[in-house]
Amino acid sequence: MIKRFHLFLLAIFFVGNIATAAVVSPVKTTAVDPALSRTFTGTDKTFSAEDFLALTPKKIRETTGRKLKLKESIALKMAQKQIKKQMKAAEKGKAPASDKPKSQVVALILSLVIGTLGIHRFYLGYTTIGIIQLLTLGGCGIWTLIDIIRIALGDLGPADGSAYDPEL
Repeated sequence: MIKRFHLFLLAIFFVGNIATAAVVSPVKTTAVDPALSRTFTGTDKTFSAEDFLALTPKKIRETTGRKLKLKESIALKMAQKQIKKQMKAAEKGKAPASDKPKSQVVALILSLVIGTLGIHRFYLGYTTIGIIQLLTLGGCGIWTLIDIIRIALGDLGPADGSAYDPEL
């Protein structure tokens, strides 16, 4: 039972990644990734983005005869939400804000000047840690000192995993 639960959580993780990375690229596409549709329908049928967005647990049960579990239904809704979000971004013709490269120099200056407020963490995309640093004044300055060293060494990078654009 625990193995099934872990496999299901892993499947949800991959569905979320597929939905955000492979289903709808920044340019307009007409078909949904077959791996994503196979996850929910069990067939290799190619869906358009509109058809995939129209899928409901009831429709899947009618076509496949298999009833989706609660977690699978939630994963379907999450995947549909990500597709809608990326379709809106593609319609506007702009890339997501996370695609803008972060500067190591700017992050270092922010941590040196107002590091106790955690603004450098907000800049790098670590919102939760930024809020914690804001409330604790940078861990009484100790956390800020550690962040200054980590940013200078390049160990603390942007949250999205990209590299700094101008490095030190």
